[in-house]
Amino acid sequence: MSNEVRALEPKSVWNKFADLNAVPRPSKKEERVIQFMLDFGKSWNLETFSDAVGNVIIRKPGTAGMEDRKMITLQSHLDMVHQKNSETIFDFESEGIVMYVDGDWVKAKGTTLGADNGMGVAAIMALLESTDIPHPPLEALFTIDEETGMTGAMGLEGGVLKGEILLNLDTEEDDEIDIGCAGGIDVTAIGEYNLDTVNPDYQGYNITVKGLKGGHSGMDIHKGLGNANKIMNRLMYHVATEFQFRIAEINGGSLRNAIPRESVANIVIHNTQTDAFEAMFASSVTTIKTELKVTEPDLNISLIISKLPNKVMGFDTQAKLLKAIYAAYNGVYAMSASIPDLVETSNNVARVVVKDGKIKIGCLTRSSVNSAKIDLAHALRSAFELAGYSVTFDGDYPGWNPNPNSEILKVLENKYVELFNEKPRVVACHAGLECGILGQNYPDMEMISFGPTILGAHSPDERVQITSVQKFWKFLKAILADSPK
Repeated sequence: MSNEVRALEPKSVWNKFADLNAVPRPSKKEERVIQFMLDFGKSWNLETFSDAVGNVIIRKPGTAGMEDRKMITLQSHLDMVHQKNSETIFDFESEGIVMYVDGDWVKAKGTTLGADNGMGVAAIMALLESTDIPHPPLEALFTIDEETGMTGAMGLEGGVLKGEILLNLDTEEDDEIDIGCAGGIDVTAIGEYNLDTVNPDYQGYNITVKGLKGGHSGMDIHKGLGNANKIMNRLMYHVATEFQFRIAEINGGSLRNAIPRESVANIVIHNTQTDAFEAMFASSVTTIKTELKVTEPDLNISLIISKLPNKVMGFDTQAKLLKAIYAAYNGVYAMSASIPDLVETSNNVARVVVKDGKIKIGCLTRSSVNSAKIDLAHALRSAFELAGYSVTFDGDYPGWNPNPNSEILKVLENKYVELFNEKPRVVACHAGLECGILGQNYPDMEMISFGPTILGAHSPDERVQITSVQKFWKFLKAILADSPK
């Protein structure tokens, strides 16, 4: 099906995207895509190297007459979020993404597409191998591990880059020019519990929450989407107050920056209470589905009789777990007072794992105000510590402070109006972009971010708009042709 994608215009970009998507590149396991990029740069006899952490840098001289322009650094990340539908059989570590065209969209078969940030990478590759596109001296920065810690951007040392302007190609609405973003921090709670032997007078059940849209925990957090971990906890919390109910296992969510789409739990109920339990469960499911019928029309919650497990969680520990997850804030916490319609602070209860005497709860807290980010992180810490868990803060990264007076912003605004006869939206976003981190070691570099329209990022519903890629490519080429001296 990649041939269908390769035939799209602009072919130079789509062919590079197809080449890239043939290379497995999940976060933390980018060895093959790093080598792929090194081989690409060297094949065109361009200055090509990787730094100590694995970021790849490729430089290309300016075209005739543009050699004395300011060098522009084009930046995108190599890794992709690896999410798939539960029924999809796919190995992200060994298989390339299976793509197809659906009207004006390119999609993947049951998995994330990798358009975030593969379209940016592909556009940069197309520029590096071009022979007829006017451009100033170019420096391509391909970072690693953006999706699970931004360790590539964090590990890039000062003095490596030579560009004076950085164009980050990692935003997802083609009428936006981004000049700021949120920072983030991982909040992880760890606990242990004693295992009790299951009485044979109990009945085992399997609860599954699925069919949620999921999505990007920054860009989609304001949409009121369902969180599988919170839904599962709500179901079990109310059951636990009425019945002799015990938890054997929970496995909910996946990546910290993806809104949880699925959760599975194994529980037991005393045999004398199964009929009443099933009735109450059905009533709770109806209530939740009614609440989410607009935002999550495909929500599916099932209850199936299962084999009785050997061990379950102790009652007191179970009560503390359910209360802690209920207390953990999820969703939009505060809106920005200075930028209209911008989410300032949020939290995503991303991962819940209960198994074999161990508990792990993972959250990603974001904010464009660092003090607010830390404040919400401490609120979560408090809820988890009251339950007796140890809590760590990791992966703290800064936001990117907007500069509405930058020279490159004026270039982009004017060029957008010239090309498309309308003004772009100049915004800050709630997602985490690498600009804030890179700016710590390159404080004098002007930075801007833009990209084609991508919907459903971080979920198997991810798709990129074909006509938007054409618009993005036209815009990018025009910016480079009229870049500052």
